[in-house]
Amino acid sequence: MGALTPLLLPGMLMLMCGLLLHAPSRHGARVKKPNFIIILADDIGWGDLDANQGEGKSNNTPHLNLMAEQGLRLTDFHSPASTCSPSRAAILTGRYGLRNGVTHNFAASSVAGLPLSEVTLPRLLQKAAYHTAMIGKWHLGHNGPYGPTSRGFDYYLGVPYSNDMGCTDAPGYNLPPCPACDSALTRSHERPRDCYSKVGLPLMENSRIVEQPLDPWTLTERYASAATRIIHAARQRGRPYLLYMALAHVHVPLTPPPAPDASGADVFAASLREMDRLVGAVKSASDAADKDDTLILFTGQWRFPARTGRVSGPVLRCVLLCLGDNGPWERKCQYSGSVGPFVGKWQRSRGGGSAKQTTWEGGHRVPTVAYWPGRIPANTTSSALLSGMDIFPTLLSLAEVSPPVDRRYDGIDATNVLLHGGQTGHEFLFHPNSGAAGRFGDLQTVRTGTHKAFYITGTSRTARVSALQRRAPCRAHTRPLLLAGAAEACGGATGRPQLHEPPLIFDLQRGEAEETPLRVGTPEYRAIAERVARGREALLWDIATDGSVSTADYSANASAAPCCEPTRAACRCNAHTDTHTDTHTDTHTHTIG
Repeated sequence: MGALTPLLLPGMLMLMCGLLLHAPSRHGARVKKPNFIIILADDIGWGDLDANQGEGKSNNTPHLNLMAEQGLRLTDFHSPASTCSPSRAAILTGRYGLRNGVTHNFAASSVAGLPLSEVTLPRLLQKAAYHTAMIGKWHLGHNGPYGPTSRGFDYYLGVPYSNDMGCTDAPGYNLPPCPACDSALTRSHERPRDCYSKVGLPLMENSRIVEQPLDPWTLTERYASAATRIIHAARQRGRPYLLYMALAHVHVPLTPPPAPDASGADVFAASLREMDRLVGAVKSASDAADKDDTLILFTGQWRFPARTGRVSGPVLRCVLLCLGDNGPWERKCQYSGSVGPFVGKWQRSRGGGSAKQTTWEGGHRVPTVAYWPGRIPANTTSSALLSGMDIFPTLLSLAEVSPPVDRRYDGIDATNVLLHGGQTGHEFLFHPNSGAAGRFGDLQTVRTGTHKAFYITGTSRTARVSALQRRAPCRAHTRPLLLAGAAEACGGATGRPQLHEPPLIFDLQRGEAEETPLRVGTPEYRAIAERVARGREALLWDIATDGSVSTADYSANASAAPCCEPTRAACRCNAHTDTHTDTHTDTHTHTIG
């Protein structure tokens, strides 16, 4: 794929968070509701953003660096979980997985998805007369009422789950490399681990498949073109809008612009640069459509410069939020990102990974930047402890939409942090197990201030751990044990699961690498342990007495996988070339669910 022109690259970010807010105009009699662009990137590390690297940094993210210089950096922002489906469910509902029911990933063969009892952000904005659109990875169920257009989006274009959950004709870079759909390897016992063979990766528009298998090397251009159309069409309609872009970068397989004889590091850097051009294009496309009214919020990592006074100049009217769903996938080695200083040394020294799937900082801390000329001073920071769950209440507050009162929420309204220099976030922030030791969804780790308490560590593949089953103190209610798999380091190493009673506590202010815990029995340790215990017990009791708790159906059936032509290998079809396709409509004939 060739170089992308700026106006055609709206909206790509990796595992970072960015928010673009369109604020009300101060110059007209009519106050316009803000527009929102949320950009969710996949599997990017804190250290992948140049602005987080300090001296000797690379030049892979110049557009994001400039955005950070011109806006507010949120320095302690976290993904709600460290794998895909739980993180996305929490972002769209403002609730932990123990409330919304989504505690681990859905499969290509999943029959269901995010429980239908859950109320989503796009649904609430849709009811408030917003036009709602989504581009990219959904991963919250693709059959019938579980797809994006049944959960609040007026329009959808994208892949229903991760970009490695189906074969393609021209596979990207992965470890191990996966064969193409028509390869003999796909029909043999020699097929590598994590490689799909029978079902091609589908591209969907609304509830219909338009191409299967899709061409991953053209996906960025297609997303960019769709985003540009949505932004400019919204300008012409005059309605407020929500655009949610959940991108493939930098989840494997990587498909950056081709370069001869590229090494793994070169491939990953090229993917970062492609992502950065998309981020710059989001800002350019939004400014071109509504230049005088745009705010951009992007999640990144931080330093802490002094706050300056409010700046003057034009007030922009669009909110762009870019964030990531979790940290790097370590076992992909040269095709995974950098966690920066958040290396989880305590765990690494004992084996296993400390990024994606884990509750170590590398698994869920994501960089964030907010940009809104005229409203947010340039080159400022906030160290407020925030989460992707806060997007739900914050955007509703900015849109002046009230959430339903029949349920409890875990996200907080961060408007004061974004717009008024606030430094106060969550008193406690809980990190669920997303695939390491223990049960999926268990709130195994707790942040309060700069301290972090672990009740379970390790990343073992052990099928059942009786001690954890009997004693794990992290759930609001008792049910049969469902243990996670393993968070592997590069090379495949896993660590032994370990229950910590009393908890293992680190002070991140003293050591971002999480290497040396506090000594048990010291006054500092006792004070933090008591504080964490009270906070954790209060939350677990609140969840246990919450009548709105949902339960996700994780049952699977091979027939539930998206397949537009079951009689063809890899379900092959193309709505633009197949003779049986209605080419006179924007949505085609291969319906899912």
